[in-house]
Amino acid sequence: MEKALWYLFAGSRGGVNRVRIVRALDDRPQNANELAEELAVDYNTVTHHLDMLQEHDVVEPSDHDYGKLYFLTDRFEQHSDTFERIAAEVE
Repeated sequence: MEKALWYLFAGSRGGVNRVRIVRALDDRPQNANELAEELAVDYNTVTHHLDMLQEHDVVEPSDHDYGKLYFLTDRFEQHSDTFERIAAEVE
């Protein structure tokens, strides 16, 4: 998981926005529209980042299609120290 986190947040474009998304979801579960509005980022950009985060087991969606909420995964939360180290370099 550590390699995936370095890639997602420090090794590719968009890492800063992904950190911002994770921070927002750490406060409370949100859907893509709420994230786009809160972070002042285009909806399509947010959904792209959410897809990448989901693909690497950082976030998981609720079972609802409409207004689908995103949550941080338990696996990701077990690596929160690694995330904080990476985020400190990115932010």
